[in-house]
Parts: sequence; C-alpha cells; structure tokens
Amino acid sequence: MSFSDDEIERYARHLVLAEVGGPGQQRLKAARVGLVGMGGVGGPAALYLAAAGVGTLRLIDDDAVGLSNLQRQIAFATADVGRSKVEAGAEALGALNPHVGIEPAAERLGPDNAARLIQGCDVVLDGTDDFAARFAVNAACVAAGIPLVSGALGRWSGQVGVFTGRPCYRCLVADGPPDAETCARVGVVGALAGVVGAMAALEAIKLITGAGEPLTGRLLIYDGLAGSSRVARIAADPGCPVCGEGLQAKA
Repeated sequence: MSFSDDEIERYARHLVLAEVGGPGQQRLKAARVGLVGMGGVGGPAALYLAAAGVGTLRLIDDDAVGLSNLQRQIAFATADVGRSKVEAGAEALGALNPHVGIEPAAERLGPDNAARLIQGCDVVLDGTDDFAARFAVNAACVAAGIPLVSGALGRWSGQVGVFTGRPCYRCLVADGPPDAETCARVGVVGALAGVVGAMAALEAIKLITGAGEPLTGRLLIYDGLAGSSRVARIAADPGCPVCGEGLQAKA
C-alpha cells in the first residue's frame, strides 16, 4: 500500500516514530474503525483517528446536534445545530483529512442491528452513555472477535478500557444501574471529553499498529479534579452472560 506525497507529508511525524513507521501507517490506512456515538467521547476520538490516517471511519449515531452539545462535542460548529451528527461529523472529518473514507450510519445501535453495524470493522470504539447500547455492542464484538475500546465520562472523571474477548465489558458492568448518571443529569466539564476521547483514540491506534501495550483487560480511571489516574485490572466473570465459562465451552 503506497502513500501519496500529501500523505507522506501529512503523516511525517508518524513515519519517523519508531513504534509506527511505514508499516504501522499502512496498517492504519488499511483499517476500519467503527465509532458508536459521535458525542463527547466519539467526536474527539473521531477527529484524532481521522488525523492519524485511519482508512475508514464508520460513524454510528441516530442523534442530531443540539446547542448544549457544543460545550464538549468539538467535531461540530454552531451552524451544525439541528443536523444529523453523522452527516455533520462526516463533513468535519472529510475537511480534516480527505484521505479518510467516512461511512455514516444514522441508526441507533441495539441488539437487533449491532452485528450488522460493526461488520467489517477492525476495532470498535464505544462512546455512548446508554447501557443498552454498550451491552449490545459488547456482545456483538465478542461474537465477531473484534476488539472494543470503551470510553465513558461524567462530572470530572472518565474511564477507558479495552476488551478483546474475555474479560468483556459485561464482566465489568453486569447490569445497567436503574439510576445511571448521564451528562444531562449530573453535568460534565467539557475539556474532560477531549481527554477521554483522545485516550480512547490512542488505544485504538495502538491496537491497529501493534505499538505498546493496549489497556486490554484493564480500566484506566482519570480524575480531572485531582489531576490523577489509576489503572485497575478487570477480572473475567465466570457467570458473565456474554463471555462466561459455560458459553465459551459451548462455543
């Protein structure tokens, strides 16, 4: 896979980076990443993945841009209010890097369409704030053998984890809490979305290029108020309804 003169100049800082180089940049160009949710996490992540030269980005979101989104969802501008997030996002990403292919999917991901929506992806990045969608994309990724990068945030803290089979996201969160906090309910500082989105994009880039050690089976927890972070290891749940030991034996 060759690069144009424009691409060589555009990705120059990757090409001289020992852990990426030409082979890693080729893997990025050949990759397809599915982004579930173009909100606070997905928007910044999409910008960095497009800038990095990921060949194809599939944007999955059925929502429209709202004025309150602009405090943290930096892929959009004031003129985008009322537009489909995937359409506005595709325009912004195309302007950032015309070498990246964009596949807009204006759908709400759920159990009935998750497998279809992530089909053909090399990595899936989930930035939704809805547990039903998180559970659906996790189950679909486990079934398809696709690595899942999960990012979440609220108030002043955020988290990023990587799941590649066992343990899966349902090992971390067995059931969606009935009173789950959302940004609309409890608020969120806008810059935190950029921090978590960028970290999620970084994990996806590491998975694609083979650089470093991804957060596989681990959860990075960031406290913006304290300016601190910690990493916790996620244990596989033998009774997990998605990747539990009994299910693995049947497979």
